[in-house]
Amino acid sequence: MINLSTKYMGFNLRTPLVASAGPLSYHLDDIKKMEDAGISAVVLYSLFEEQIEKENQELHHHLNYGTHSYAEAITYFPDPGDFESGPEQYLEYIRKVKQSVSIPIIGSLNGYTSGGWTNFAKLIQEAGADGLELNLYNVPTDSNVTGKELEEDFAETLWQVRKAVTIPIALKLSPYFSNLMNCAKKFANMGANALVLFNRFYQPDFDLEHLEVKSHVHLSTSNDLRLSLRWIALLYSRIHCDLAGTGGVHRAEDMLKLLMAGANVGMLCSVLIREGIKKITVIEKDMLAWMEKHEYESITQMIGSMSAAKYHTPFEYERAQYIKALHSVHVHAEK
Repeated sequence: MINLSTKYMGFNLRTPLVASAGPLSYHLDDIKKMEDAGISAVVLYSLFEEQIEKENQELHHHLNYGTHSYAEAITYFPDPGDFESGPEQYLEYIRKVKQSVSIPIIGSLNGYTSGGWTNFAKLIQEAGADGLELNLYNVPTDSNVTGKELEEDFAETLWQVRKAVTIPIALKLSPYFSNLMNCAKKFANMGANALVLFNRFYQPDFDLEHLEVKSHVHLSTSNDLRLSLRWIALLYSRIHCDLAGTGGVHRAEDMLKLLMAGANVGMLCSVLIREGIKKITVIEKDMLAWMEKHEYESITQMIGSMSAAKYHTPFEYERAQYIKALHSVHVHAEK
């Protein structure tokens, strides 16, 4: 009997197939379908810091509206239905999901300021989330902010949230650090239970007819996996936390590669949007077939087996493959 179980963020998962934060987690019925199809855990869609700020600003407005007119007005409180409470709906959704499924449910916060959503992290824990994923999505445009200062802000956010909650925390990172290895080690030492590699900055496009900036969401392909694959292979055994690969997991082969690089889990999103929730079952079935053919008995047996720490020539992960790749293109162009 082949054992597909793995551990991630302290959870004992039946398989390494995890649903990343995305539109399929907006609906409870879809989460139930993913559980039935074999998904082992679900990261809920992200709550953005801007949404929390918006609610706080609206509440402040309602609580203070008209107080300059007469003293008694200070006792006025609005009907909760008078203003949108997105964050409150998020908390209620966590409670509802936890009552309906048995797999781990991981909340997701997407922010950009140091400690901007520490208090809400507590509320997510109180609502029943099993874990929390912090998505540090920041596109720095202030030329006066140094890379070191930005990294310190991220570390401060993690530290404040780590002190505020007891549930496990995963940190979803971008690849845009001057020294990702150093930052990853720092985050792991500061209490991150897992690192998720990588989030994607959605790039704008221009509408030439209307002269407007347009946003586009391009679903990933298996080719997008390579960046995560390389860095997971480099980080494996060098930092003391779990690793998750996201962006480009579309087939059993993609998942197997991530595991061999050193990931504890692989996260699915685009493939489920493109091919449907039933694809989860197909990927698991294909993984079992491959492992049986190649005589693997468990996931544990393969995790990290092709990482830089285990590979016979670790230099292949750093510069050697780059040199080979450029040379192969040159040779091909001459033919």
